[in-house]
Amino acid sequence: MSILKSFDLTGKLALVTGASRGIGRGIAEALAGAGADILGISASLSSSGSEVETSIKKIGRDFKGYKVDFSKRDELLNFVENLKNQKIVPDILINNAGTIRRNAAENHPTEWWDEVIEVNLSSQFLLSREIGKEMINRGSGKIIFIASLLTFQGGITVPGYAASKGGIGQLTKALANEWASKGINVNAIAPGYIATDNTEALRNDEVRYKAILERIPQGRWGTPDDFAGPSVFLASEASNYVNGEILTVDGGWMGR
Repeated sequence: MSILKSFDLTGKLALVTGASRGIGRGIAEALAGAGADILGISASLSSSGSEVETSIKKIGRDFKGYKVDFSKRDELLNFVENLKNQKIVPDILINNAGTIRRNAAENHPTEWWDEVIEVNLSSQFLLSREIGKEMINRGSGKIIFIASLLTFQGGITVPGYAASKGGIGQLTKALANEWASKGINVNAIAPGYIATDNTEALRNDEVRYKAILERIPQGRWGTPDDFAGPSVFLASEASNYVNGEILTVDGGWMGR
């Protein structure tokens, strides 16, 4: 097999959570560009006619959208059961759905903590467990979590988010330890500071924005397009001997 052929995703089916915008949409479009058909999930995604669906179909790949609120466990489990009833087993699972709540730790509401942990960590485990079962039965699969710089650092005023993303790092390694021998590659991508709606508050804070930008060796914030290459690599046969890795896509932030 040629090296370029090993990145080809033709005939693969990718399930991408949080696919309606930002990093999730960028990854969905990248996987489609490499040949995969896409199942997109988001709390705000229309079942048809969404912008991401239009974009994927322009690439020439199939897209099906599902509206699922990851803070509501019953909705997620019903979605999984629906997939099983239709005998749909994705080849690639992108665990990207997430939320963030900002408030000082001493004033951080319990309900915010519970929401963030449910969306960013618990739901990711449940979806991976259920899809993982089917991948194990088939003997192959790629699972990619979206981690964060706060997988490694504590952050400021986002205790739930930091805890959830730290958990994602450990979950990535835990699942890789158990499933690598069963043909499943489990890895994560840790984005740096990316210009999406999740970071709008930071970008609107002139002091924080300047401080962050000055620390990024590459001299710019990232964009969803920066995840095209890394996501295709980890979703393809090119990464068949990569397991339990957390790949930082951060413009050099963690190396500074």
